[in-house]
Amino acid sequence: MTTPEHRPVHPRDALFDPGEPASTPLPVCDHYAGVEVRMRKSLELQAELGPVFDVTLDGEDGAPVGGEIEHAHLIAELVGSSANRFDRVGARLQPVDHPHFEAVVDLLVRQVGQRLPYLMIPKPRSAADIERAAACIDAASARHGLQRTIPLHALVETHGALREVSAIAAHPRIESLSFGLMDFVSAHRGAIPLSAMSAAGQFDHPLVVRAKLEIAAACHAHGKTPSHCVVTEFKDQQALHTASEMAKDLLGYTRMWSIHPSQVRTIVEAFAPSVAETDQAGEILLAAQSAGWAPIRHQDTLHDRASYRYFWHVLERAHRTAVAGGTTLPAQVRQAFFEPASP
Repeated sequence: MTTPEHRPVHPRDALFDPGEPASTPLPVCDHYAGVEVRMRKSLELQAELGPVFDVTLDGEDGAPVGGEIEHAHLIAELVGSSANRFDRVGARLQPVDHPHFEAVVDLLVRQVGQRLPYLMIPKPRSAADIERAAACIDAASARHGLQRTIPLHALVETHGALREVSAIAAHPRIESLSFGLMDFVSAHRGAIPLSAMSAAGQFDHPLVVRAKLEIAAACHAHGKTPSHCVVTEFKDQQALHTASEMAKDLLGYTRMWSIHPSQVRTIVEAFAPSVAETDQAGEILLAAQSAGWAPIRHQDTLHDRASYRYFWHVLERAHRTAVAGGTTLPAQVRQAFFEPASP
């Protein structure tokens, strides 16, 4: 039996400095639904696939004008229901200056604050808007005796938010930043063509690519998760897969929006490491752990803690994208790194 003093050191403890920004691993897909029938189907799909994707119930675009409070009651009902199997069902609020913002926040915090994994803040114009939203949410939490701090996500879709993206990413309450493609393009008053909203065009237009890169860079600098925008051609799975891979491999995004149930599997598969990548990462990290995390030679290539950190992120992503009933990590890797150690 392995004694505590001889227990192998876990990668999280061996490879990362205490002062390094620590990100919260999030599912690679964030699925949005605002109409009741689609909201319920989204929860059914999550129950089927497992928590490989988040569901965000949309209180902004999903709520009819004048019906924001009623829609918030529906969101609270679903978040608090038995259909929410994994407590990975968040909500998108109205913008912070919306007349119903505080009332919706109060309702959701009061009814389901204990189960909300995050609240999404749309259309902030500055870091001050994020601070204002956080203060409102924290006041509601204190008012209703909530013994936890609800993480915040935010949409960068205005000129002001992009200008202050580093400050927004640095905010201690922010867990993830998303790029709002449609509103960002519209904010340019026709100067960016409609083609820049398409699956292919959004990777070609310099202003759009610049915004995506600044968001991703700010998130990684502060240990937050960058979440890529939508592909509206929801029936074109090849276009979606290509966009997902470009977002991941070229722009550094580790999460992406889905707006139709048929997009979820494609995004999860595109963001998942290949079997070959996963096997390589597992072999290298098991060997490194056996060597006490000293440099090793693997297939005539030298590896040290810098590459070990890269391979650890590969394994974490493989673990987060293991669809129920589908591919899983090798048993030895899973037991070494992702299962509780025996006493």
